[in-house]
Amino acid sequence: MSKAMILAAGLGTRLKPWTLSHPKALVPVGGIPMLSRVMDNLHARGFDDVTVNVHHFADQIRDYLSARYPDAKISDETSLLLDTGGAILHAAPLLDLKERESVLVHNVDILSSAPLEELALSHARSGADITLMVSSRESSRRLLFERDMRLGGWIDTRTGKTKPADLPDRDDLRPLAFSGIYMISGAAIEAMGRIYGEGTPFSIIDFFLHPDHGLDIRGTIMETPDLIDIGKPDTLCRANLVISGDQ
Repeated sequence: MSKAMILAAGLGTRLKPWTLSHPKALVPVGGIPMLSRVMDNLHARGFDDVTVNVHHFADQIRDYLSARYPDAKISDETSLLLDTGGAILHAAPLLDLKERESVLVHNVDILSSAPLEELALSHARSGADITLMVSSRESSRRLLFERDMRLGGWIDTRTGKTKPADLPDRDDLRPLAFSGIYMISGAAIEAMGRIYGEGTPFSIIDFFLHPDHGLDIRGTIMETPDLIDIGKPDTLCRANLVISGDQ
């Protein structure tokens, strides 16, 4: 049984007015809630033990999962939104990973037909603690990788800002777009707890780049031309056109 977690707790402020009365996770794409599209894709690819985190209009997501996916586990963040990293640490008891076991993490606003089972296989074969699905698609914010695809940094190409701020040898690093989909091991989640502590909101990107985690973090290139982040009105419109066959 393969495990996955869907990050579905976000406020979806860019999708107002929908998110004034609904969670982003239930925004329809081609008439089907985005959460359902991600769940069905995970199940079809062998990820049948799925945890979903909730915060914004949490009851609507609970009710939807109860009716459609009663086996889904729910990680409750209604009292405090824990960001993309804190959410993983908070869900650790539900994920119930041994040190070398891993879970696939998938943002709810990512529409893609990527072969997620291949990502899991690549992760298992490499022995990495975390494996990030990346590609050469257009993005102003990119992760930077060394020649062996180990993570080396982050850059905002519009401003030139980097993480870490004093990033050396930037020109030797390969910039690639992060998909919002990755594999993470139990050992990596233990490192989260050591660095941040339970109940602390933190960004998963900041954790990836933290100097003290001692983890092997690598990228795996998967060129998926159909990947769309539906978190903005224009990309949501594009996704609806793609689903309808008009683009």
